Amino acid sequence: MTGGKVERRHSLFPDFDSWFGREFPGLPGWRPATAAHSIPVEVTSGDGMYVLRAELPGMDPDDDIAITVDDNLITVSAEHGESTEDKEHSEFRYGSFRRTVRLPDTIPADDVEASYADGILTVRIPMPDGTTRTGRTIPVKRADTESGGGRA
Repeated sequence: MTGGKVERRHSLFPDFDSWFGREFPGLPGWRPATAAHSIPVEVTSGDGMYVLRAELPGMDPDDDIAITVDDNLITVSAEHGESTEDKEHSEFRYGSFRRTVRLPDTIPADDVEASYADGILTVRIPMPDGTTRTGRTIPVKRADTESGGGRA
């Protein structure tokens, strides 16, 4: 297959996430007024921590960004207001941004740390230690035959 051109096939029906998560076909920049933009994130784990990184360029971490945790869900919300100056052209995104990420374990809300630098929000979440497991194996005991739980 040397020198051959690789052919990319596209589905006749585009992924609905790409339709409704970005631009509606034929209407560049269209979004419902109440829709929050999705925040691009990456989640890694290691050294006893989950690390969530989110792209939030141009934000003020003191006023524009909020982080909430509930059980095993962490939600990053942000608001970016549009400047009042006249523009000839702009591809910047303004408005509400939100992203919720489900982690495999309950998040210890008191130990979560967040920092913001160079347009990247970094949230560090400690993994629960192995002693605080919620799942366990339940032993099955044979019922006592004298108390009516025997076999017939």
